[in-house]
Amino acid sequence: MCEILAPAGDKNSAMAAINSGADAIYLGLKQFSARSSADNFGYDELEEIVRYASLFGVKVHVAMNTLVKQDELADFLGAVKRAWETGVAAVIIQDIFIGMAVHKVFPEITLHLSTQAGVCNEYGARLAKKFGFSRVILARETAFEDIKKITEIIETEVFVQGALCTCFSGQCYLSSFAGGNSGNRGKCKQPCRKLYSIDRRGFEERAYRLSPSDLSVGEDIVRLRDAGVYSFKIEGRMRRPEYVAAAVGHYRSLLGGVSGDISALRRTYNRGNYTKGLAFGQDKNFLSSAVQGHIGEYVGTVKVVGGRFFCPTDKKFVRGDGFKILRGGVELCGAVYDGEGKGGFYVGSSVRLKNGDKVFITTDVELNARLVSKKRLLDVAVSACFVTGDFPRVNINGFEYVGGERLSCAQNRPLGEEDVADCFKKVGELPFKVDICKTEVSGRPYLGMGALNSFRRAVYSAFIAHICGESRRPDDGNVAIPAPFKDKNPMTAVVAADLRGVSADIGILKPADYSADISPLIHNFAGEKFLYLPAYLTGAETDDIKRAARLFDGIYCEGFYGLELAAELGMPLFAGVGFNVSNTISASFLAENAQYFCVSKELTLRESAALSAKNAFCLTAGGIKVMDLVYCPFGRTCSACDRRGRYTLTDEAGRKFPLRRYQTSLCRFELYNCANLFCDKGSFGGLYDCTLLNAASFMREVSGGAPAEKLKDMLGAVTRGHSSAPVL
Repeated sequence: MCEILAPAGDKNSAMAAINSGADAIYLGLKQFSARSSADNFGYDELEEIVRYASLFGVKVHVAMNTLVKQDELADFLGAVKRAWETGVAAVIIQDIFIGMAVHKVFPEITLHLSTQAGVCNEYGARLAKKFGFSRVILARETAFEDIKKITEIIETEVFVQGALCTCFSGQCYLSSFAGGNSGNRGKCKQPCRKLYSIDRRGFEERAYRLSPSDLSVGEDIVRLRDAGVYSFKIEGRMRRPEYVAAAVGHYRSLLGGVSGDISALRRTYNRGNYTKGLAFGQDKNFLSSAVQGHIGEYVGTVKVVGGRFFCPTDKKFVRGDGFKILRGGVELCGAVYDGEGKGGFYVGSSVRLKNGDKVFITTDVELNARLVSKKRLLDVAVSACFVTGDFPRVNINGFEYVGGERLSCAQNRPLGEEDVADCFKKVGELPFKVDICKTEVSGRPYLGMGALNSFRRAVYSAFIAHICGESRRPDDGNVAIPAPFKDKNPMTAVVAADLRGVSADIGILKPADYSADISPLIHNFAGEKFLYLPAYLTGAETDDIKRAARLFDGIYCEGFYGLELAAELGMPLFAGVGFNVSNTISASFLAENAQYFCVSKELTLRESAALSAKNAFCLTAGGIKVMDLVYCPFGRTCSACDRRGRYTLTDEAGRKFPLRRYQTSLCRFELYNCANLFCDKGSFGGLYDCTLLNAASFMREVSGGAPAEKLKDMLGAVTRGHSSAPVL
């Protein structure tokens, strides 16, 4: 058993998904959705979609997968209950601790852990199951071998089609620090889709250096199914209904053993001619550095004829079709259909085209109309019995409805079998395909046409209610919101690539190469020693990590999986910035179950004040990591790589972002903000990220009580981050 799960950014897309054969859809509410720019749904609209979907056995999952601040907790928890009452099949949540709290009070609510939680290995899967989640939506970067392991632990949902984020799930802060729009709260402005240059030979020219192609696993969906994956997710709540319909149809065909219509999929949306994704290893199409946005499907090459632009092809196009022109592999301009010609068609463009320019269709009006015209109908077998002196009875697919009044004998024209049959064939907008199996009319019963129509409406309404099931309410009670903390933490912690000569209460080693001998890097460090673990860690890498961890007093981890891994190792956990702790539900759990934890770097001091437990830290100064890149931005051109530890990414405004390379089993990369952080730490312990700094020198000044101006000078360009400027 498996399901095709389709996106629904609005009602039209929801209907397109259902009518095209999706097994389930996912959508967002007006609040707390990671796609806040989609139309999303109010509760009345949600109930309408749930009822319609239920007719065909299609499940509706509601995404409430954003980070929740303290003053939003009550509204969020109320929204979870209200959404469940509408009849949705599951609620998708990002904050694993909120999910745990909801499950304890309302175990009947089915919870799915969002891809934003970053589950990528068996440790994260075990934690999700322990906390009450019935399914994990795996990080897009999860390795195929880890997918197989996770399916043995918990039900899995895996992306098979659609846009890819350049940063590892739940760890992107570039939009947040570039303009105050948090991707973790559904407000991402997609700065990764902008032009950048990198100071490495061959990458100096500006291009879309961080923009992945669209994911399309194609026939490999069968490999995922055979590995135990239950749900195949199509990304695209921001995309049009025709794209949703094409994607559902494509994967429905592939799972049925038939070649999918990849042409329809390419024409409705295709960024970068597709990649198989990181589950199957980084391929040459992973990044779409030359083209941003919809590239469509290649249809031919321009030939300049008599001053007009002709495209020879045997394919037919019509007025209203749209095209994109590429020259030398780079997007040049848009174009339109400008009339038919012998053996092809003319292209209309405001830009002068040249021989050899390539033409891609991006809007196919006839295809789009065909895709959204599909109508799914429910087979309805109707049997009716109208007998004088008895109650009228109708049976629909085994469901029986009995009228409330006995039928009287007609004085003039009695009710006939054709009257009943004709009446029940009237379905209005109901998606019914009616088959009148049997009509029994005897004893000259009387029922006027108006009353018969009213009776039919009551029958169909009761039948729909029967399919949809009874309305439900969660058990009485509410999730308790823990009281704010008011403790103070005087400690200092530092993240550094080398702890030798560093002065701090806690040292967190972040080595450049995890496979090398890292013991010299902690030599003579006097404080507690923690090993830094990134948010993404494969199962194959954990063995090396476990061996290295034995040199330390504990592990510092940026992902939720660290809770399970630390427990297995029997070591203390420092829950890192990547846990995105933003409310007292999360803080209360970690105050009791972690040695230390750090609050979200997207909170203001006012917003984070309630989280100031005695073991809580906040990021105070140093580098601001804004992205974790699991892929290679240089396309894994290893033979030509200069293997530097640091590069510089430069945007169109000339801002320079440090790009750090480090080594696990493969090269990984981290992107840092163009300015370092320097802000007040309030009642928290101070966490200093000196990954790119001379940690010994900087922490010596911090420990010695150096004035703020001197520390700022050592940091260079600085920002206060979100300490006083809240994210949207």
